[in-house]
Amino acid sequence: MNDVSETRAIKRAFGDHAYRLLASSNKSMLGHMLGAAGAISTVVAVRAIQEGIIPPTVNLEKADPECDLDYVPLQPRAATINAAMVNAFGFGGQNAALIVRRYA
Repeated sequence: MNDVSETRAIKRAFGDHAYRLLASSNKSMLGHMLGAAGAISTVVAVRAIQEGIIPPTVNLEKADPECDLDYVPLQPRAATINAAMVNAFGFGGQNAALIVRRYA
């Protein structure tokens, strides 16, 4: 249910461009980290920009049909990344989105 909601939000925010974005979830590797999730996800996003590697969404064998974006399933992917958005949706309504970009 949360994945579908996040997919819909990405599509609403980015329109047709959403289908050209690469999305990934480090929660698939780290689990629920509660208050630390946003901080860890931000570090992962910064490192992805620095290294040019999108971490995979592990265990994504078959996506929900409503989750039809490119979630970088199973294997990391090399890419030039100039900006990354971190979504942190926590229990109890702690919701945040942060965008980090390459420092020029």
